[in-house]
Amino acid sequence: MAKWAIFPDKEPSKQVVGLAEQVEKDGGQALAIYQDPVGEHWQIFCLLPMDRVEPTPYQRDLSPAHVKRLHEVVKKIDRFVDPIVAMSPKPGLYWTPNGNHRRAVLEKLKTKFISAILIPEHEVAFQILALNTEKAHNLKEKSLEVIRMYRGLLKEERRYSEEDCAFQFESPHFITLGLLYEKNARFAGGAFAPILRRVDKFLKGTLPKAIEERQERADMVHEADEALSDIVAKLKKRGVNHPYVKNFILARTTPLTRARKILPS
Repeated sequence: MAKWAIFPDKEPSKQVVGLAEQVEKDGGQALAIYQDPVGEHWQIFCLLPMDRVEPTPYQRDLSPAHVKRLHEVVKKIDRFVDPIVAMSPKPGLYWTPNGNHRRAVLEKLKTKFISAILIPEHEVAFQILALNTEKAHNLKEKSLEVIRMYRGLLKEERRYSEEDCAFQFESPHFITLGLLYEKNARFAGGAFAPILRRVDKFLKGTLPKAIEERQERADMVHEADEALSDIVAKLKKRGVNHPYVKNFILARTTPLTRARKILPS
């Protein structure tokens, strides 16, 4: 008799069976091996040991307010009904690309296990932005998540280009802004995002080469921000203290407002 349920009634892949066996060696419990209803990929529904589950290294930081709210809800209904998605980069370790807030809640509740849908394919961790619907990103969170994922892909043996990863990165301007937020967490990305969204494009070269041009683009935006900050400081001395004065000045000086149909090359 099989240790776990299998659906549909056919032989699952050796990869997924091996992963189910690994879960049990790691102290978890594989409950079912099944094919997902969309692409018919083999997946595992399981209970993973909490002390072996971590967030992927590329994603945004936890929101204490969101963890607090989720904690209250889980305690109120007295059950955990929303399994995380997970993958295993190596035996004994499981990464979740879309369940870090839920993981943190169960950690606070001191549970021994967390229910998970375990996916065999390693590359799913790099589809984090498409999968992560747990809490809506703001611009800073999304940009930092993208640049962390970018740096993670730089370490991969396969040489990706930005165009190869367009699905995961979602928009090229997040890469540029991510570099800026890394250096200055208070960077005024919201002021520059409307312009960058229109003019920034995915680069064709491999990521190790593309990151150099990305940094040059980020440096140009930084220089523009410094010049803009000088102007804002002068206006404040004259009594102009509106919180969005930087956005207003930038919107009035960009050439895109006067040439909507033709973007700069």
